[in-house]
Amino acid sequence: MKLLDNKWALVTGSSRGIGRQIALGLAQRRCNIVVHGRNESNVAETLQQLQALGARTHVVSGDLGTAEGIEAIIEGVKKGPGHIDILYNNAAIQNDWKPIWDIAPDEWLEIFQVNVFAMVALCNAFAPEMKRRGYGRIINLTSGIRDIPQLAPYSVSKAAVDKYSRDLAAELQGTNVLVNYIDPGWLKTDMGGPDAEQEVETVLPGVLVPALLDDHGPSGRFYAAQDYKDLER
Repeated sequence: MKLLDNKWALVTGSSRGIGRQIALGLAQRRCNIVVHGRNESNVAETLQQLQALGARTHVVSGDLGTAEGIEAIIEGVKKGPGHIDILYNNAAIQNDWKPIWDIAPDEWLEIFQVNVFAMVALCNAFAPEMKRRGYGRIINLTSGIRDIPQLAPYSVSKAAVDKYSRDLAAELQGTNVLVNYIDPGWLKTDMGGPDAEQEVETVLPGVLVPALLDDHGPSGRFYAAQDYKDLER
């Protein structure tokens, strides 16, 4: 099992759901975790589980829907470990179910702010330092959603995540900062709902694959976490 000793990972939205599973999976590989929630009080359960694994942790809080919240996250990292080696852009929101032509422009903008613009801001904040240090892993969570026009802002935002990931990977080619994007699958989370195909725990170990790549490994690639669900954790 590949280990991540002395690495720091920021996992957005790690107070619950997929983000918590990512944080726990990384901690099992001896990675230090920057835990993120909109409010610091939201991360208590994740922290308790990480500490039971012996992980070093640091907490940052901030609403990814606002410039102030994003800046608070960035400054929180600087005041803690000072840098990160692994960035998981996991946090995302989904619009209310409604006919596609009834979705107002401000709803589109809200989705893109959290799912795309915040991701870009965090990559801009941390990727240059990763490049300077000669090591980085950026993993952006996408979605396999399709043919559901009632959720068009969410699905279109995830298509933007895919394209941005490939563009950023091209920018960082040859630097050992690897940028990849991964579909966790349809999971039973607050967003996925109770009728989803898989339990949230099945996101492991697959969602960790892009973080465990060897130096100068694949970049700009798509991964599907459920393809690896039967591997040993």
